[in-house]
Amino acid sequence: MKKTRQAWIGMGSNQGDRFELLQQAIYLMIDHSIHVQRISTVYETLPVGFESDTTFLNAVAEITFAGSSLELLQLLLELEAQLGRKRTDLNRYESRTIDLDILLVETEVINNARLIVPHPKMHERSFVLLPLNELIPSYIHPILKSSIAQLAQECIEGNSAFIHDKALSINH
Repeated sequence: MKKTRQAWIGMGSNQGDRFELLQQAIYLMIDHSIHVQRISTVYETLPVGFESDTTFLNAVAEITFAGSSLELLQLLLELEAQLGRKRTDLNRYESRTIDLDILLVETEVINNARLIVPHPKMHERSFVLLPLNELIPSYIHPILKSSIAQLAQECIEGNSAFIHDKALSINH
């Protein structure tokens, strides 16, 4: 039997019905035996690293899952594809229907060709830190040795995040 582990998944969308895509991502996770424990507030943010006419909706889901971090990554990539994400070989940021990123897996540090955990840019992004701070403010980043609350306070990315008017649900 596989060990059950806890993780935090960053979710973002700036194409199509952004809110519905985030909601469908949660439902698909649940349908694939990922237990979604809590979901942060949804934030509306400007794109980071590229230009777009459409803002992002972002949230963080706190989950438990059975299996390895690489198995979780593979499942999230499959769910992205189901929701219309088309990845390109270009190594650049671009608009997307859905983005599901593994931010943290318990206190693990993973650095291989397929996966880096903690997410290497999370400490620079208010759209990750603000929702993560709602869920786990006292969690200590295993590399930076600062709490999520401290990282959120120190984040000077210059990217404003506004609370969206709808809340996501784990009931479907």
